[in-house]
Amino acid sequence: MDSLKLLAHPIRLRVIHAMGGGRVLTTTQICARIPEASKATVYRHIDLLAAAGVLEVAEERRVRGAVQRHYRLCRDRAVIGSDAVRDLTPDDHRQAFAAAMTALLAEFDGYLDRDGADPVADRVGYRQHALWLSPGELDELIAELRTAIAPRLSNLPNPGRAQYLLSPIHFPVEDSQREGE
Repeated sequence: MDSLKLLAHPIRLRVIHAMGGGRVLTTTQICARIPEASKATVYRHIDLLAAAGVLEVAEERRVRGAVQRHYRLCRDRAVIGSDAVRDLTPDDHRQAFAAAMTALLAEFDGYLDRDGADPVADRVGYRQHALWLSPGELDELIAELRTAIAPRLSNLPNPGRAQYLLSPIHFPVEDSQREGE
């Protein structure tokens, strides 16, 4: 299965989000993070991600006669490479974007459904900003975002941290070539 088909699926994206921060989780723990999907569905998607090397078995334990696997995310395998992105069709981009937005909505619904969810106290944000940028300014902004985000990707969970989902999205909303017409 190619990386787009593998990763551009809402349930598999949710599994990847659940595994962030170096977490090692069992399938049961992952299922608890995705309660709207059946356990059989989550198990099937975990198996696909493991077969593709996106998840690896970190540990196996015998629990009441069954083998319980603990999985870890292989972050370098949980990406669609730049070569693959160049080959995507507009429909492929639509599919990937729709899957990402579906996963984002499901994660947000899950957050709001938790007891004690407090968007103000948790500093929830979902602003959109329309910026006028040249190609060079966009490249600079992307580099600045990467510089700010990349070091935090290796943060491990601890009692003083909450996992946040950050989803930078950028695309031109109008054709600059037609602006002067």
